[in-house]
Amino acid sequence: MKQNGKLYLCATPIGNLEDITLRVLRTLREVDLIAAEDTRNSIKLLNHFDIKTPMTSYHEYNKVEKAYTLIDKMREGLNVALITDAGTPGISDPGEVLAAMCYDAGIEVTSLPGPAACITALTLSGLSTRRFAFEAFLPPDKKERKAILEELKTETRTIILYEAPHHLVGTLEELYQALGNRRMTLCRELTKKHETAFRTTIEELIAFYKDQKPLGECVLVIEGKSRKEMEQETQASWNNISIEEHMAIYENQGIDRKEAMKKVAKDRGVAKRDIYQALLEQK
Repeated sequence: MKQNGKLYLCATPIGNLEDITLRVLRTLREVDLIAAEDTRNSIKLLNHFDIKTPMTSYHEYNKVEKAYTLIDKMREGLNVALITDAGTPGISDPGEVLAAMCYDAGIEVTSLPGPAACITALTLSGLSTRRFAFEAFLPPDKKERKAILEELKTETRTIILYEAPHHLVGTLEELYQALGNRRMTLCRELTKKHETAFRTTIEELIAFYKDQKPLGECVLVIEGKSRKEMEQETQASWNNISIEEHMAIYENQGIDRKEAMKKVAKDRGVAKRDIYQALLEQK
């Protein structure tokens, strides 16, 4: 029985050709076929490194139909490398569909690590890198976009977004409306000659681009909402009702008065004795 071929997800440079790995170069030479998001763009990369492997297109508009064709080839024993226009296949591109379909078809998948704009921007940002949420491009659908922005309001992790220059100002204004004025770093032209990392705030960046035309592909790295700020907002929301009304919420659940006082104090971020004193003064 003929052994299945394998899918190799090969990360390619996001700007600087020196960032390609030796393993990726060897793999691109050894596989039987390279599936590329844009063959016109990828041929420049292959020519630069004198790689003669045959190439076929695999992109957003043929991602399912072409995946079946590629899987058939791998079932025949051919090895296929997948490359994107720039960066790591499967991150904000149709590579995720091919990888998932290969798993369903029993085809082995491996990923060759390398450049990814989101990780490069995060490490360059000067913001917290321990926990982060990658949103790629915000969806064009207004309803879906609004829902995601609503979710991001309370996101405590560092947020990473991609944006094209001609949409940048509009997106910044939407972010300002949803998130308020957060610290952020705008990364442009990553790994290229004119790479910039602009440490600023959303408000300052909107003001800056009133007189400047945005240029280059952008990665926005935005500070998450602090847990302390969220706690303060929650505590402040209880000020809309009296302490006695607040107590009644817990007492109506069958909680005794002493325990209810403890919960009310915690909700409001004050000491239990402060609640006790306030209740005495209300009598």
